[in-house]
Amino acid sequence: MSVIRAAITQTTWTGDKESMIAKHEQFARDAAADGAQIICFQELFYGPYFGIIEDAKYYDYAEPADGPIVQRFAKLAKELKMVMVLPIYEEDMPGVYYNTAVVVDADGTVLGKYRKHHIPNLDRFWEKFYFRPGNLGYPVFDTAVGKVGVYICYDRHFPEGWRELGLNGAELVFNPSATKPGLSNRLWELEQPAAAAANQYFIGANNRIGTESDEFGDLAVTFYGSSYFVDPRGNYVGEVASQDETEIVTRDIDLGLIREVRNSWQFYRDRRPDSYAATTRP
Repeated sequence: MSVIRAAITQTTWTGDKESMIAKHEQFARDAAADGAQIICFQELFYGPYFGIIEDAKYYDYAEPADGPIVQRFAKLAKELKMVMVLPIYEEDMPGVYYNTAVVVDADGTVLGKYRKHHIPNLDRFWEKFYFRPGNLGYPVFDTAVGKVGVYICYDRHFPEGWRELGLNGAELVFNPSATKPGLSNRLWELEQPAAAAANQYFIGANNRIGTESDEFGDLAVTFYGSSYFVDPRGNYVGEVASQDETEIVTRDIDLGLIREVRNSWQFYRDRRPDSYAATTRP
């Protein structure tokens, strides 16, 4: 399969978990009706972005990676014959939580999961209160539509993981995010296209939208959407999404371009891992 149709979503927090789940079920159905074969939801898709504050009540959003939400969407994936990337709050055991994306194949098989490695601890991004750092490496999943990897939000600032995904065979990498205005705006425009060009694969980057004031009051930030796909040359595939509208961004992705680009620019041949001593030094 060379050309696939891929989708990413951006939307607002509704105020409750069940309506968010229902909203994303409809996103999947709408994307499938539009021909999408794979979809990735936004970071922590069925809840608020609770990193705004430190409050143990939000631990209740966590559940196992094979729990009710994943099983519910695995059933839907099988029905729609669609690959799904599900960014969830994972409970590994009581008191041990991860920011995780579970990958489900088009037949409903749960292929595995990626756990976010790089955990910020910044104003209104107090994620160390909620998540342990990822410990499962940088897996790439052999799905019905190709080889898929995941990198989550703050991870994108670290080029090493992008490269690991490329070395592990990724053709399409998703970066579900919750990103607010300020210093991140320019990086949002820059980093994913640069990573796609440096590692010569496709990237789908999606960001939440809206201000979750009902949840966090004056502390709430405004997420600015602007979700997009980029190709292995770092070019946008279609238009960038809006900053404030719920959207399913659906694009045709020609995986055959990866070989063409890599034959033109031999980055993988010419890399020098033997010389990168400082890169892996603690």
